[in-house]
Amino acid sequence: MRNISCYYYLKNVMPRSWQIRLRQIVARRKRRQVADVWPILPTAGRPPPGWRGWPEGKKFALILTHDVETQRGLDRCRAIMDVEEQYGCRSVFNFVPERYHVPADLRAEMMARGFEVGIHGLRHDLSLFQSKAEFTRQAQTINRYLQEWGAVGFRAPYMISNLAWIRDGLKLEYDASAFDTDPFELQPDGMGTIFPFFLNDRSGTPPVPEGVPGEGLPPREPAPMVELPYTLPQDHNLFVLLGETTTGVWQTKLDWIVAQGGMALLNTHPDYMQAGPRQAVDEYPLRLYEIFLADVRARYTGQYWHALPREVAAFCHEHPERVRHGIPRRICMLAYSFYDYDNRIRRYAETLVKEGHQVEAISLSRPGQPPGGVLSGVTVSRLQTRTRNEKGAFSYLYRMLRFLCHAARVLAQKHAQRPFDLIHVHSVPDFAVFAAWRQKRQGARVILDIHDLVPEFYLSKFRGRHGAYAYGCLRWLERLSARFADHVIIANHLWWETLKKRSVSPEKSSVVLNNVDLDIFYRHTRTRQDKRFIVVYPGGLQWHQGVDIAVQAFAQIAARAPQAEFHIYGEGDEKEPLQRLIQSLQMESRIFMYPAVPFQQVPQVMADADLGIVPKRADGFGNEAYSTKIMEFMSQGVPVLASRTSIDQYYFKGGEVHFFTSGDVDELAAGMLRAVTDVPFRETLIERGLHYVTCHNWVSKRQEYLDLVTRLVER
Repeated sequence: MRNISCYYYLKNVMPRSWQIRLRQIVARRKRRQVADVWPILPTAGRPPPGWRGWPEGKKFALILTHDVETQRGLDRCRAIMDVEEQYGCRSVFNFVPERYHVPADLRAEMMARGFEVGIHGLRHDLSLFQSKAEFTRQAQTINRYLQEWGAVGFRAPYMISNLAWIRDGLKLEYDASAFDTDPFELQPDGMGTIFPFFLNDRSGTPPVPEGVPGEGLPPREPAPMVELPYTLPQDHNLFVLLGETTTGVWQTKLDWIVAQGGMALLNTHPDYMQAGPRQAVDEYPLRLYEIFLADVRARYTGQYWHALPREVAAFCHEHPERVRHGIPRRICMLAYSFYDYDNRIRRYAETLVKEGHQVEAISLSRPGQPPGGVLSGVTVSRLQTRTRNEKGAFSYLYRMLRFLCHAARVLAQKHAQRPFDLIHVHSVPDFAVFAAWRQKRQGARVILDIHDLVPEFYLSKFRGRHGAYAYGCLRWLERLSARFADHVIIANHLWWETLKKRSVSPEKSSVVLNNVDLDIFYRHTRTRQDKRFIVVYPGGLQWHQGVDIAVQAFAQIAARAPQAEFHIYGEGDEKEPLQRLIQSLQMESRIFMYPAVPFQQVPQVMADADLGIVPKRADGFGNEAYSTKIMEFMSQGVPVLASRTSIDQYYFKGGEVHFFTSGDVDELAAGMLRAVTDVPFRETLIERGLHYVTCHNWVSKRQEYLDLVTRLVER
């Protein structure tokens, strides 16, 4: 709110012409920086999941709105209505009831001529959202005007708003205080959509003001409120601040909206429309508006549904299945990880996209990958190429710190263009949350998602001593990072108990288990028909994963299972030692190592396997690190052998997995041989695994995460 407060101060002490000149300088400089998100935000054209088009099969919707800010604008309303009627148009005029007098006969004339009346705040100042108490007080007065005027729509002054407060406090059919993309606004939080959407169901409404008809009646459950974001640039920004002298920007954006089948909602101001010669620094010729209306009629006659905002809201209520529910939020996933290959992070991001949120991911890059792109609706920025060849703790730390600096810079640039509501940071490392320090100060919420306990991960990766100085520093950073975050997600219940004792308060944390996503890991059809018996390990190649144990165990049974092969998919610092081990055992013709496959290909790799291996070492880290690979194998009807760790025994207690003693090559070899030769043994594991996945999966747990996001961003 600092920019808003500064603007309001300057507005009160600086002459109007100086204000305009200063804003022109800022806006024209900013225009070069936001060319990729304004006037067109490509991702805003994605329709809601149930969208089936506009009434009568029209290609797009056209909605005209006006904000009347001063007496000057009020005096020009009839002239605007005359112009619109020439082109067969109607619009809504939003008035400021306590800044100037709005004659009852003018409102009656507007409605008689087929226009609509709405409310544009009480005094057109910034006081409405100063505090919840002040908003509640003003909301009662606004509700009274709404009822007296027969109005059902509202737009916040200066486009500064809190949609959750508006939803809960005002008795409306629709709100129009948002936009798809407009980085020139004081509160540039775009909704990222050119379609109407429902705000979440209102939790309550203010008490009925004294003297209003209906007092004493039982409260009526309010219907969901429709949000109508404006999607064509505002006239003041376009013609006054940016100095445009034609309607080219409007026409270009309109053509794009038409191609997407969206809603072309225009917000103009009679205050700035001058029918005669320009007299004030903040005015533009009315003929530009006429040119736009004439162009729409000439090029798109018969293709658009021209409606008042209240008619669009009624259409949404008649067809709620077509409209997205919930306030679209802008959310960033930040991870020192390869986004394309990280199923946990992609699961979060794609779940949010399906709910209508705009999601960006900032991550690492593999050699040869492009620096950016869109993956399943998520905009991905790959900042830093990483090869898993760190020789020690310091090289590992250096690369993390380098990524942290790059991520902080990119995050700041993206936030300046279109602010994030939430930044979801994934560890390792914990201290990556500090890349979002500036955005947190500006109001964004921050989640720290602890995939691995960093101190224990360090000990496992670099074989450190438990009381080492580095371990103590990592514990301190863990505590500091958790304190900085607004909420901490922890990967499993055992780690939650550990972190509650040393770093995180229970009320500020929750467990989100890395359950399998059945939208991706649905039962795939087996593609191979040969008689081989394929044993598969897909995942990271680190020492704690214990893949070397599985290699040695397979070598023991190779002679007794001539049809068996062991396929290893993955990357990591143990890749070369594993290759040397395979060579020393002379297993090159039976054990094959492949690069990591993209996440979307993993289900098919598993479906074509006969046995899945999860051979983690039950040391301090691996003993409590939950592996989603077990459930992924189960989802494809593949039996699983897993080492007996505390975490896996905690979750798999019904015989869904065949356990072996961690690190015991002989016991794992015996389990492999039994799986190869004992068909009923495999079928029992398959049946129990499929039942477990049916009861425990991401589809049944996703709402917990979505509820957490809603609580944080609406707090």
